Amino acid sequence: MKPLQKRNSLLLVLAAFIWGIAFVAQSEGGKSIGPYTFNGIRFLLGAAVLCPVIFLMNKKNATSSNEAKPANRHALLMGGLSCGFILGIASTLQQLALFYGSTAGKAGFLTTCYIIIVPLLGLFLGKKCGWNIWIGTVLTLIGLYLLCMNGSFTLEFPDLLLLLCALGFSLHILCVDHFSPMVDGIKLSCTQFLVAGIVSLIPAFFVDLQHSFANVPAMLAQFAEPTALIALLYTGILSSGVAYTLQVIGQKGLNPTVASLLMSLESVFSVLGGWVLLHEHLSGRELLGCLLIFVAVVLAQIPVQSLRKRRAD
Repeated sequence: MKPLQKRNSLLLVLAAFIWGIAFVAQSEGGKSIGPYTFNGIRFLLGAAVLCPVIFLMNKKNATSSNEAKPANRHALLMGGLSCGFILGIASTLQQLALFYGSTAGKAGFLTTCYIIIVPLLGLFLGKKCGWNIWIGTVLTLIGLYLLCMNGSFTLEFPDLLLLLCALGFSLHILCVDHFSPMVDGIKLSCTQFLVAGIVSLIPAFFVDLQHSFANVPAMLAQFAEPTALIALLYTGILSSGVAYTLQVIGQKGLNPTVASLLMSLESVFSVLGGWVLLHEHLSGRELLGCLLIFVAVVLAQIPVQSLRKRRAD
């Protein structure tokens, strides 16, 4: 594996760590102030955090002639609109599923089913995968089931929302894979947050605010509650502003299926975070699930194509 690919893989693992720790905050925050409002504010906060970063970068390096070309500006606009719209829809579906009573474990398992959807969709785009990635995908699904599913598996309305959410995140991964090599990663991330925030706030006005601006003061008062405020700050600054930017930068040069496997570590980190921070007990079944996912991620990193070329030479 090339040094750049190793660095990008570590960035995706860091993103998965931040998302894993943020899962509880996302669940509690959405219940406090409403799923649409919470999603909209967290993404707008993520965009606001990146604005001064972009300003300082432009001031320090000046805008390159390459980025100033109309084609690059068009790619940034189209990438931000596409990635942001998909991200807004997918994250809203996840937030609604949690709001309507889905358990964290079930939500983690069903959401991370994007690891099997990404390679399937990639086949239609000409993105082939080696045998190690397919085996890694199956091992990860088994590991996620052992890790997240402790009871009977029955599909309910929140679960259907999560399956649609998994499809949305699959499309988002492929969309980021398409646009990230063309534009600056931080600018793309900032643009997609702005779009995702608007996508979430439109239904927030009709549902959470009951289509009346008179309810805005009551909504703002809820932001002062410690639970909602901490959840917003963590998910807005770290989970959105930092982690999704790490995803955009880290996916450059990586197979999207490998990227999805690395990001699926989110479920492992959420369980480990509960073990360390909340002193939750890890059963042998859950430990086996973590081990299988770890083996799958390592297996997916084996450069099968490079080894074949060396043998042929």
